[in-house]
Amino acid sequence: MVEQVGERAGGNRRVVGVVLALASIALGALVILAPLDLPEIVRLAGVGLVVVGLATVIGVDGAGHSRRWVRILTGAAMAAAGIVVLVWQSASIRSLLWVMVTALIVHGLHTLVAAVRSETDRRVAGLFSGTAAVLLGLLCLVWPVLAIELIKYAVGAWLVFVGLRGLLDPWLHRRRERAAERAQPGLLRRWGRTILAVTVSLVVAALAIGSALLLRGDERPAPDDFYTSSEPLPAEAGVLLKAETLTVGVPPGADAWRILYTSTAPDDTVVAVSGIVIAPSDRTQDALPLLSVAHGTTGIVPRCAPSLSPTPFADGAGEALTQMVTEHGWAGVISDYAGLGTPGMHPYLVGQVEARNVHDASLAAQQLGGLSLSSDTVVWGHSQGGHGALWTGQIAEDYAPGLTVLGIAGMAPATDLYTLAEMSKGEVGGKTVSAYIAHSWNVVFPDLDLAGRLNPGTAHGVEKIGDLCFNEQDAIAALVRGTQIPEQVFPDSVLDGDLGEKLRENSPTGPWPAPVLIAQGLADSLVKPAMQQDWVDARCADGEPLDYRTFPGRDHNGVVAADSPLTPQLVSWTLDRWNRVAPTPTC
Repeated sequence: MVEQVGERAGGNRRVVGVVLALASIALGALVILAPLDLPEIVRLAGVGLVVVGLATVIGVDGAGHSRRWVRILTGAAMAAAGIVVLVWQSASIRSLLWVMVTALIVHGLHTLVAAVRSETDRRVAGLFSGTAAVLLGLLCLVWPVLAIELIKYAVGAWLVFVGLRGLLDPWLHRRRERAAERAQPGLLRRWGRTILAVTVSLVVAALAIGSALLLRGDERPAPDDFYTSSEPLPAEAGVLLKAETLTVGVPPGADAWRILYTSTAPDDTVVAVSGIVIAPSDRTQDALPLLSVAHGTTGIVPRCAPSLSPTPFADGAGEALTQMVTEHGWAGVISDYAGLGTPGMHPYLVGQVEARNVHDASLAAQQLGGLSLSSDTVVWGHSQGGHGALWTGQIAEDYAPGLTVLGIAGMAPATDLYTLAEMSKGEVGGKTVSAYIAHSWNVVFPDLDLAGRLNPGTAHGVEKIGDLCFNEQDAIAALVRGTQIPEQVFPDSVLDGDLGEKLRENSPTGPWPAPVLIAQGLADSLVKPAMQQDWVDARCADGEPLDYRTFPGRDHNGVVAADSPLTPQLVSWTLDRWNRVAPTPTC
């Protein structure tokens, strides 16, 4: 009678185990295959934790032999963690992820402990699968939202693996007993679980190594003594302080220099700013036509200056710039902007400061010995640089009467900053840019108190991104870290409040003293074509004669790539401005 009751209990336990294993497999497959948002993935994973926790309590998770009280405590902790994930609606996604992956680590440790008490094949399998669970948990704790796809596939795969292990374990156990009775143990049957566990461990290890490679960034040096100015500074802006020859990344047929000069900060004080100048090697004493280039986003800390980059002239329309210098005999001046190269926080997307830095760089370049530059200039800029170029033209007559702006070209320019922030607030690129804004504007505009008004769970990602550049290897690391931010950086109440007003204040609206060219790739996922079209329509309605050109199939960087149809058009348009050819606006 007792044996019958035991057999019935064992049978019921196996049935429950099969049900829980199938549920774990189904949940894992749903997490992997269904088109879900991160909050939904996390909550499905919470259900999975409850399922795996119950399976651990009754000992049908296939983890091996462990003490009953250890198994019950581990399973109860996992189930409790799953319930927390499901019911803690007010928590940030980051907090829920911490709960979830902590439970994952606990289960991995339980698997390791159980493996020590198991037979050889189960021991090896348990050691590998437990190590994989712990490593995956630690990976997620360090990079909790390394990528939505990582969380999606890694957690989904773990649920499927635990379910398969629980489903196959009774069958493998019976096979092992039969083989033992026949004294002919099947090698594949005994070690099949181990092969699966080793495979999962290798996949998780590859993810850990890959994440380390993605997040390592580049090793660009910090600014050297050249970027430090002697005190006191001259009282006026646009004064050349020092210059040195630049040889790294200079195209054949060109000469280049680093420069340090004076410009004005957001509070109107005079500060030192760095930049670079490029000119044709074969030149006469005649004044060279001048390009004033506003560079795109490279970061917000000093080491992110273009003049410190191994490819200082590759930003934006680099091929077009090279052609203008080496084929058409122009000179180009690129400001690093305040806070890039020189000490201090870079005022990211603060239009007045960008424009002042660009103008003052052009004025300072005219003081270089052995180089004669025209006071007539055409202004270029891509992305953030497009924003800066438009602002450079907008303030030219008041701020830099010594320069004559003949034309302004903005390629994929950041124009309507508020709409741009609103449209991309939930995307990786938008979160990365928002992190730069949060980090920079918290210093530049302290009254906004952005550090204390971020969405919960985003401050860590904002801090990490703020120290990364946005070119070379650092750009990959910055974008990957942007995927760590599970929610939009700024709450809607902040974005719709004083931050939104400040974004609107720093959006260029004209008027401009010269013809304006706007170039936009229609496949741009960072600067949205719809936003750009609305901004262009608004400027046209205000009577600004813009030349608006769109490029189907071109994304944010593709629109200024060497093979872009914009490249020859930009060169031709710039030469027309110098030759005073009548513009052909589209509105």
